[in-house]
Amino acid sequence: QVQLVESGGGLAQTGGSLRLSCAVSVSYFRFRNFSWWRQAPGNQRELVAEITSGSSTNYSPSVAGRFTISRDNAKNMVYLQMNNLKPDDTAVYYCRGFDTWGQGTQVTVSS
Repeated sequence: QVQLVESGGGLAQTGGSLRLSCAVSVSYFRFRNFSWWRQAPGNQRELVAEITSGSSTNYSPSVAGRFTISRDNAKNMVYLQMNNLKPDDTAVYYCRGFDTWGQGTQVTVSS
């Protein structure tokens, strides 16, 4: 059974940084794609960033240049480095892979 566990959320000020981590408990991690999504209250869940098995990346225009997705195949980890945070980044952030969602981690950015 695949499990994804996010951590690293919290409160940040505008312009600050946070690093989210996603621990994936599954074999064949290195062969799969992963993504980060977010959902703000009253909004639909939206794709933030994705990374392929070959470490190619893609970003939502709203975070491009500020967020960086990465992976560590030796540790079965996926990361989201978030810099220059804005209040609009406030949301629950979810890790996704193997058609499975993590439980989410709250990110709140104060103005």
